Amino acid sequence: MDLAIVWFVIIAILWTGYFVLEGFDFGVGMLMSLLPRGDAAHREKERRVLVNSIGPVWDGNEVWLITAVGATFAAFPEWYATLLSGFYLPLLAILVALIVRGVAFEYRGKISDAVWARRCDIAIQVGSWTPAILWGVLFANLVRGLQLDDAHQYVGGLSALFNPFALLGGLTTLVLFLLHGTVFVALKTDGAIRARARRFAGVLTVVALAVAGVWAGWTQIAFAPAWTWAVVIVGGLALIGVLRTNRAGREGYAFGLSAVTIIAAVVLIFGSMFPDVLPGLDGGSALSIAEAASTPYTLTILTWVAVVLTPLVILYQGWTYWVFRRRLTVDHIPAPAGLTWKKIKDSAF
Repeated sequence: MDLAIVWFVIIAILWTGYFVLEGFDFGVGMLMSLLPRGDAAHREKERRVLVNSIGPVWDGNEVWLITAVGATFAAFPEWYATLLSGFYLPLLAILVALIVRGVAFEYRGKISDAVWARRCDIAIQVGSWTPAILWGVLFANLVRGLQLDDAHQYVGGLSALFNPFALLGGLTTLVLFLLHGTVFVALKTDGAIRARARRFAGVLTVVALAVAGVWAGWTQIAFAPAWTWAVVIVGGLALIGVLRTNRAGREGYAFGLSAVTIIAAVVLIFGSMFPDVLPGLDGGSALSIAEAASTPYTLTILTWVAVVLTPLVILYQGWTYWVFRRRLTVDHIPAPAGLTWKKIKDSAF
C-alpha cells in the first residue's frame, strides 16, 4: 500500500484516539455545573470528585492531539500549512481554551477559597465547551469541502466556516462528548453522583441519537461514499447499546459503546474526505493525499519511528488507566489542603 495512504489512515487513528480519550475529559469538564447537587459544601465535594476522576489522565490524553498535529506536519506538510492558516482563529481559540482548562485543573486545589474554586470551575467549563464545539465545526468543514485557490490556500474567510452543516457538526461533537463524559462519570464514581450521571446519560443518549443521526445522514447523502453507510449504522446501533447498557447499570459496556460511536464518527469523516485531505467546495480545487504528502523517504522514516514508539505509548497510557481504575465517592474527598490568600500574602510580603 502507498505510504501516503498508510499515513492518512494513521492520522485518522490518532484523531480517533484523541476524540475518544479527550472526549470524555471534555464531557466531565462540561458537567461541572450540570451534575453536582446539594448544598454548597456538598456541591464542592462533587465537583472535586469530577476533577479527580480525570486528574491522573487528562494531560496524557492530550498527547494524542500533539501527536496527530505533529504527524500531519511531518507526513503532509501542505495539508498542515493550509489547515493552520485557513483555520487560524478557531484553532487559536481551541488552543487558548485548552491552556486555560489545563491551568484551572492544576491550580484549582492550590488555594482554599470558594471564589477561586468557582473561577477555576468556569475556566474548566469554558475550556471544555469551546473545543467540544469547534472541533466538530472544523472537521465538518473538511467533510463539506473548502474554498481553495490553485495554490491550495483557503480563501473562504472565517464566516464561511460557520455554515449550517458545520454548526450541526459542532453540535454533534458537543453532544457526543458530553454523553461520553457522563457515562465515564457513571463508570468512575459511586453513590448519588453515579446514579445522577446514569439518569443524565439516558437523556443525552436520546438527544445524541437525534442530533448525530441527522448530521450523519446529511453527511452520508451529500458527501460520503456508499461503504460508510455501514459506519453510520454501527454508530447508531452503538448509541442504542449505550441506552440499554446504561439502564442496566453496566457502565463499562456503555462507555465502550459510546467510544464506538465516536470512532464511527471519525471513520465517517475521514472516509468522506478520501482520497483528498482537503476536498474542494462544490467540486472546486482540492488537495489530494498524493499532492500533500512528504517524500517517500520521509514517510519511511516516520513509519519506523511509529512502529517502535507507538506500542510503548499505548502500554504506558493503558497502565495509567489500570492503576487509577478505582471508583470515587465524596467520602474519598479530604478536607481542602490548599493555601489561603492570607498565607500567600504573608509569605509574599
